[in-house]
Amino acid sequence: QGPILESGGGLVKAGDSLRLSCEVARSINRFKGMAWWRQAPEKERELVAVITADGATTYDDSVKGRFAISTDNAKNTVYLQINALKPEDTAVYYCNTQPAYLTWGRGTQVTVSS
Repeated sequence: QGPILESGGGLVKAGDSLRLSCEVARSINRFKGMAWWRQAPEKERELVAVITADGATTYDDSVKGRFAISTDNAKNTVYLQINALKPEDTAVYYCNTQPAYLTWGRGTQVTVSS
C-alpha cells in the first residue's frame, strides 16, 4: 500500500454527483498544494483541480463550476466534489501533491452513463 488511497468513485448517471476522497499517509499541510487528475481510456492523465496550501483553487476549464476541491488537514484527506456529471467525465481519478511527488495510488473509477 502506497501513501495515497483514492475512493468514492462509481457508476452513475449523467447529472448525478459524487464525492471522491483521497487519504494521504503524510501530513498534507507540508506540501505546496494538492491536486486531482483523471485519465480517460486511451488518453493521457490530465490535471483537473488544484488547491494550494493557502486554500486557493484552480480548475481545468472543462470542470469549472462543477468540480470543487477541498482538504481536511486534520485527516490528511483531499476531496473532490463532482456535480452535474457528464459522460465525458468518465475516467480513473487520481490525487497527488502538486507538483506530483508521491507514489501514485490506484485511483478511483468514475463511470457516467448518458
